[in-house]
Amino acid sequence: MAARTKMAMSSDFLDAFARLPRPQQRSVRTLISRFNADSTAKGLNYEKIHAARDPAMRSLRIDQGYRAIVLKPAQGDVHMLLWADKHDAAYAWAGRHECRINPETGALQVYEPSAEPTAETEAPAVEPPASTPARPPAFGELRERELARLGVPAAMLAEVRTVRDDAELDAMQPRLPLEAYEALFLFLAGDSYEKLVRDREPPPEPIDTGDFATALARHESRGRFVVVEDELELEAMLNAPLERWRVFLHPSQRRLVERDWNGPARVLGAAGTGKTVVAMHRARWLARNLPGRGRILFTTFTRNLAADIDHNLGAICKPEELARIDVRNLDRWVVRFLRGRRYEFRIVFGRDDRAWQRALDLKSSDLDCPDGFYDDEWEQVVQAHGVTSLDEYLRVSRVGRGSRLNRAARARAWRVFEEYRTQLAERGLKEVDDAYRDAAVLLQNDPEALDYAAVIVDEGQDMGAQAYRLLRAIVPAGPNDLFVVGDGHQRIYGRNKVVLGRCGIDVRGRSRKLRLNYRTTEETRRWAARLLAGRAIDDLDGGSDDDRGITSLTRGPEPLLRHFENRDEQSSFIVNYLKQIQAEGSSLRGVCVVARTKHERDAIAATLGERGLAHVALEAGTVDSAEKEGVRVATMHRVKGLEFDRVVMASVNADLVPLPAAVDTRGDAVERESAETEERALVYVAATRAKKELLVLSFATRSRLL
Repeated sequence: MAARTKMAMSSDFLDAFARLPRPQQRSVRTLISRFNADSTAKGLNYEKIHAARDPAMRSLRIDQGYRAIVLKPAQGDVHMLLWADKHDAAYAWAGRHECRINPETGALQVYEPSAEPTAETEAPAVEPPASTPARPPAFGELRERELARLGVPAAMLAEVRTVRDDAELDAMQPRLPLEAYEALFLFLAGDSYEKLVRDREPPPEPIDTGDFATALARHESRGRFVVVEDELELEAMLNAPLERWRVFLHPSQRRLVERDWNGPARVLGAAGTGKTVVAMHRARWLARNLPGRGRILFTTFTRNLAADIDHNLGAICKPEELARIDVRNLDRWVVRFLRGRRYEFRIVFGRDDRAWQRALDLKSSDLDCPDGFYDDEWEQVVQAHGVTSLDEYLRVSRVGRGSRLNRAARARAWRVFEEYRTQLAERGLKEVDDAYRDAAVLLQNDPEALDYAAVIVDEGQDMGAQAYRLLRAIVPAGPNDLFVVGDGHQRIYGRNKVVLGRCGIDVRGRSRKLRLNYRTTEETRRWAARLLAGRAIDDLDGGSDDDRGITSLTRGPEPLLRHFENRDEQSSFIVNYLKQIQAEGSSLRGVCVVARTKHERDAIAATLGERGLAHVALEAGTVDSAEKEGVRVATMHRVKGLEFDRVVMASVNADLVPLPAAVDTRGDAVERESAETEERALVYVAATRAKKELLVLSFATRSRLL
């Protein structure tokens, strides 16, 4: 009978597979299928690699010129696909790498020990000049076993002990296992050894360094390896080898996804740390594991992001799982819900200018407040706190507002807000925050109206207080009820800061933060982070948040800032840049040109069309199709939730960024400062869409943000 084996595939193998020519990719598919059917079949050319660093490594012939590298453990029936390349390059890779189970953590690791002598072995010590004080080893206080508990392989312990700062650690990063680099980085950033170990998955006792099947089941291993269960799963992975988020989760992400939370949970993370990926995998896990037939509501603030999430969930969920997940942006959800209850009002999104102007006609000259004051007071106080009467307005807290109002002044200001609601009601209209509140009341009076077992909220920083009170009413309180992911650094829709605890969502003891950036290079991340440096960023629950301890796993060029005399010069630069990318053989699908406004986006798109460059304008409510050729052009708001190899931020000019209409018309200094932060956050969002390269262009007068 043919020998049956299980095949595990490393994330490195998928990266290598993506770089193979198409004919060799087809051969790899055939090879894996044959190997899964019978690993002893003749014609596989399954051979030992005598020059391999790890004696368990073998090669499989893809064709005459290419080889796949496989690890064949001494025991068990699991084989690991590790790499694929041209013959000599594949053998060279096998000569540099090891694949072993860490005896302290139990995780399966692939790493590349240095071939050079380290300072603690046979290399002679070199004394620094007398004028230069010697830097102590960065990890000198940690014993060898402690370093091993942090994930450092035994073959790299001596080398790690020579590291003296974060620059030397970064240089070693590509050769270290991910969890080892992360732990060492966080140690240098100030985390204690005890905290780092406490945050890890507890190691099994005892650890069998020959039991690869058990090692593959650990969170740390599953961040790099996946066991291929069937042909359909294999085909899905090979069809999108670079979309690693579909298959691999970092251990810190998997710990958030695959567990029972005893109530609402909140996950914070800067741009690129994989919050949306965590939310999507959480939805799939709940669809697989929640008892009963209740559905999972997956909601977010914008229609664009909801459409993208719905599309991506289809790539990772089985049909029966997808059937349990209802993906809908909250505005559409509340419209549908209230319509089903014969709601007598039509919902308006944003301000009704006609009603608002009539209300402003009643503003008191005694207050001497500009129109912007009433705008902000309505959003930040009246709607945020659900104020519906003068008595409530006289008692509501106005903490965070720059202008003080005594009781008499509040009474005069209330006339404007009361008149606005009256004007809306006469025309059968209600703003969406009022509709949220009405929907929450209906649900509180009829808790059996819905069949949701859980709610997942993505981009939670964009939701207001009334939205969260509605979400609290949608699902019964209990285990796994609410899962909120967000980042105050990316608040770009004018929403005031929310405190989850005041909305009935208690996340105490169930709050976590993601600290590894998987998308953006460290150079781009640092540039973007400086835009918000020193500004108060909240954590969605009354506390503060910052980007300390955040690092990117990739390095690249510094963002390129270029200033031009006029629009024509900027346009010529963009066109030449795009044509150079084409000349290098790269697709323009991986490039997005971003502008602050739709008008500016359209002007850039028109220029690209005149110069004969294919382009795709990303519109609201549509999914970006990877099949469409051409450079993408979009507004800064539209690119939220997307990513591209290269981002060109164009026309970052003084008259566009920050947008004067968004900042200069605010009611008081506090609101102007808040609006400035929001504009900076918008540039931060656009910049952090770039995976490899960021260009920031301006003409005439450059933005003061630069």
